[in-house]
Parts: sequence; structure tokens; C-alpha cells
Amino acid sequence: MKNRVIAAAALSFVAIQFAWVEVGLTHGDVQPQAVDTEGLEALPEDFALENPYRLKGGEQYELAREIGASAYNSNCARCHGLEAISGGIAPDLRMLEDGEFGDEWFMERVRKGYSQNGAYKMPPFDAILSQEAMWAIRSYTETQPRPE
Repeated sequence: MKNRVIAAAALSFVAIQFAWVEVGLTHGDVQPQAVDTEGLEALPEDFALENPYRLKGGEQYELAREIGASAYNSNCARCHGLEAISGGIAPDLRMLEDGEFGDEWFMERVRKGYSQNGAYKMPPFDAILSQEAMWAIRSYTETQPRPE
């Protein structure tokens, strides 16, 4: 009996340690995080159909990628994986189609989220992130190397 109590206590201790690691050391944040888009050109109120920073290219696209990397890690990595490499929980964003079709799908999901059977699988970010922040995240994900 004493051995069972000791084994149960040890198992409980191990379970608590794993729970702490899961809660304390995971990536991403539970609450959506604001994104500082300072330096990016402000976009018109109407949402663009295609990534305006990619179309502009140059310094704006590079800055969008930098800002997007930080924004992705704060808001997306928890489900979509570090460096945009999905672990299978959510779609691998590196695999989205290039150009306008991929941009449209991306923005639709980011803005409106995705629900299934009445439960959100991805929350809507329309009232949380600016259009500039969303396009910055797209700029980051579309430039991550695709799996071979």
C-alpha cells in the first residue's frame, strides 16, 4: 500500500511539472496582441484585395516582413507554429496560394475567423488588428520557405 501511495504522489508531481511547462513555456499569447505598424504606409479604409506591401516591394515590403514576424509570433504561432511551420493543429500558412487568391483567403480568415459547429477554431481579428498589421503578417508568412 505504501508503495502505491508513493507511486501516486510521484506521478502527481510529474503531472504537475508537465502542466507547468505546458502553461508557462508555450509560445504565443492567449490574448490577441496589438501590433505596432509604425513606418508602414497607412492603407485606405477599404481593404486591399492583394498584399499592398508585396506589390510596393522594396523597403516597405521588408519592413512589413519584420513587423509581420513579430505580429505572427504574438498572435498566430500558438496554433500555426513557430516560423509558420504548422505542427498540424492549424493550416500551414506557408502553403497558401501565391498572389491575389491566397491573399483573399488569408484576409477572409484573419478578419472573420473560422467556426465549426458553433465553436471558433480561429477567432476573428477584424476588430483587433489593423489592415496594415494583417498584411504585415501575410508578408511574413508568404516569405517563409515552403517544405520540400
